Amino acid sequence: MSRPIAHKILASTERLDAWLVDNGFKAYDPFDGLSSRVLGPFTLGQPMLRIALQQGIRRFPLNLRPFLGVPKGNSSKGMGFLARGYMRLHATTGDDRYAERARMCLDWLIENQSSGYSGAAWGNHFDYQSRVFFLPAGVPTIVWVALIGQAFLDAHAHFGDQRYLDMAVGACEHIVHDLDRHEDGDTVCISYIPIDNKQVHNANVLGSGLLARVYALTGNETYRDLAARSAAYTVKYQREDASWWYGEASNLHWVDNFHTAYVLDSLKHYAEGSGDRSHDEAIDRGYRYWKDTFFEADGMPRYYDFQAKPLDIQCCSQAIDTLVFFNDRDPKSLELAAKVADWTITHMQDRDGHFWFRRYPGGFINKTATLHWGQATMMCALGGLYRALEGGRR
Repeated sequence: MSRPIAHKILASTERLDAWLVDNGFKAYDPFDGLSSRVLGPFTLGQPMLRIALQQGIRRFPLNLRPFLGVPKGNSSKGMGFLARGYMRLHATTGDDRYAERARMCLDWLIENQSSGYSGAAWGNHFDYQSRVFFLPAGVPTIVWVALIGQAFLDAHAHFGDQRYLDMAVGACEHIVHDLDRHEDGDTVCISYIPIDNKQVHNANVLGSGLLARVYALTGNETYRDLAARSAAYTVKYQREDASWWYGEASNLHWVDNFHTAYVLDSLKHYAEGSGDRSHDEAIDRGYRYWKDTFFEADGMPRYYDFQAKPLDIQCCSQAIDTLVFFNDRDPKSLELAAKVADWTITHMQDRDGHFWFRRYPGGFINKTATLHWGQATMMCALGGLYRALEGGRR
């Protein structure tokens, strides 16, 4: 791999780090529209009005938030991704600034947990309305909990601090005790949220992957058993072409880049943590499908299986991260990861250091700075790729 791309990646992370520090690690979120002080009260608690406001702000090609009174904020998921990115940079460069940044993010997460649950849990800092449920600010999701739990596991490995393993165990306790499950034969799908029973494949196996990694360190068989049944559910519903729907409900039948990547990462975490290799063929088939489907020749990642745009920064960041993670199975994955990173830095990073939210057909660009959805995930992905290119561990 050429040295110039490694230097370009490090320079990109340094510009991004400077932007994050200058902005106090606060930014917007794609789904924060219900926080609007101007229009929020006019939704009157009605789901369709909430969706209209939330999606209208999210999809508009210009950033309306400053005019509609939507405040910038810290993101729990963002702080988890930032911690992982800074640890990866510290492992490669030895620069103690990155260790300090990582510890700051981890301390913030410890201090800003959602209260009232069986273990460690985190949610949005804003209200959220989906097609099928309303999630008040602070109510956790398994996606947030699992990804932040992964950050604490990385921190335990990097810093050797028992507190961080305890936090990951706490996240597993929340998954085991606070989330309902959809029984499907011998398999289960863990609910996305604690206030209802909602099934989504990437959320389900994100929980499985965390449970398996923690099992490998603690020997807790309850975690392994739930992880095994959860992973088996999603593998069972792999489609004939090796893809997965977002969910099995009829209104969740789409296939996109980064949710597929979440599934692949999580099943790999499950296999490595549990020692169960029975799903290896499904993982390999899914990975080949994803790699063959979601990338243009120049490295631009596609959003959906049937169309490339709107090109979303999350497709870029998660593609890089997953390609790096699969380097042990695919010797050509780093070459593609570097190509994606090069394209993203060239076409999606602002001169001030932050990454843009989306590119639309026709040349429109939404340059909104979103924290977890862009800045944090790119710091995590680029930090991991830089470490891989420089010969470090993931």
